[in-house]
Amino acid sequence: MGKERIQRRDLMREQLAHHAARLMAEDGITDYAYAKRKAAKQMGAADTHHLPSNQQVEDALRSFRSLYQSDSHPGILRQLREQALHAMRLLEPFHPYLTGSVLNGTAGEQSDINLVIYSDDAKAVMMFLLKRDLPFESGEWRANLAGRQQTVPSFTLQADSGAPVHIAVLPDNARHNGNRKAETRADTAAVEALLG
Repeated sequence: MGKERIQRRDLMREQLAHHAARLMAEDGITDYAYAKRKAAKQMGAADTHHLPSNQQVEDALRSFRSLYQSDSHPGILRQLREQALHAMRLLEPFHPYLTGSVLNGTAGEQSDINLVIYSDDAKAVMMFLLKRDLPFESGEWRANLAGRQQTVPSFTLQADSGAPVHIAVLPDNARHNGNRKAETRADTAAVEALLG
């Protein structure tokens, strides 16, 4: 492949990342794959084998929010982080971690809050929620564990106001398997520091 063709492909990938980020910021899309496909379709990009990575879209989304939503975004993000902290304090016996867009700062009004709990006993988490009369829905979450996509139990808290709180219950041994970088999760103290 010629150098010029690689440069054109990289430029298209960058343009798609920025267009997908704009769609996510303005239309409230939270699914990276959907945003990339929609951006490619709107831009008439026939070659969808070379879409931008989620990281490229996330970087573009961060730039977009700082440029065009600098007045409203910090308040929205703070509110989501406060809601996350409230849920984390409720779940403190399980030592939850905040992950995803609310932690990394790219979340918007339609974003969900994602928490991770490391436990080999998902039933204990469910019983905890039931005993506290917290409305929730059971489900499954796809997670990359030990280099493989696996399905893990999840619970979604049905908050009266605010964003849904998804709680993925990962096996206890996943806590130290090296797949999760420290900066991709934050415990209660770290979220308190973000809000401090």
